[in-house]
Amino acid sequence: MHDDELPDASALRFLVGSALKTARTTARVTQQAAAKHIGFTSGKLSYMESGETAQGADHVAQLMRLYKAPAEDVEWVVSLAVRADHGVLSTRNDDVWPDWFKLYVGLEKLAKRLFEYTNSFLPGQLQTLAYATAVLEDSLHIPARDIAQTARARIDRQRIISTDKPVQTSAVVEESVLDRMIGSPTVMIEQLEHLLELMSLPNVDLHIIPTATGNHEGLPGSFILLNFTEARGIAYVEYHTGALYLQERSDVDLYTLTADRLISKALSTDDTANAIQSRIAKIKNMERK
Repeated sequence: MHDDELPDASALRFLVGSALKTARTTARVTQQAAAKHIGFTSGKLSYMESGETAQGADHVAQLMRLYKAPAEDVEWVVSLAVRADHGVLSTRNDDVWPDWFKLYVGLEKLAKRLFEYTNSFLPGQLQTLAYATAVLEDSLHIPARDIAQTARARIDRQRIISTDKPVQTSAVVEESVLDRMIGSPTVMIEQLEHLLELMSLPNVDLHIIPTATGNHEGLPGSFILLNFTEARGIAYVEYHTGALYLQERSDVDLYTLTADRLISKALSTDDTANAIQSRIAKIKNMERK
């Protein structure tokens, strides 16, 4: 692995810390007892569990064994701790992302599979540069001078193509998103045609959920599910000033069930492609008038 391919250490530490806390609470070991076991203060262990400080592989192994975690759990958590200790992935785009979003970017780089439900904009992994730029133009979070760089950063994050380890991406998008004019008609046509191209890839599964469906499980809001080879999944829910990173099994199971139900209620791949093509034709007809 080259230096520029090193996983984001903060994301790895978050995964390690979450796993440590889950294992400790499952084992019903107090934070004070666990800290004493490895010669730490409760405060220092708290930082370990939140992922705010480095976690030595030896200490991680000692804690997981104290919690009587299964051998396979000990193995993958220690493995992540070792990887986190080998370096931090830094990019030229770090300064244009809010602090709370940088963690998501790191986790996204580690994900093997990604599911996204959205009722506002098309998923970031599927956006063109022009569409991404138009989305950010009225953002309250991004200064106007940073829009171009932030849009480019979003495209640089994409792992569907141009990578030797493409992320398996599944998405359910509200039909209204196809009708929301983002940018100019030219921008929308390019974006919709891009969706059709991506749908031909074996690692992309896109479905439109019709407005006529009425009430369904996704209406409370957009969310993302990240699944990893070496860690339990995470549900990511974003709001205006931050985000929730949910890794409790019950939370992830609920969002996974929601994703399955959304897919079952959405259009088939063929019907989704037809819906996109109809929007392209509609915009082109409007342009001719």
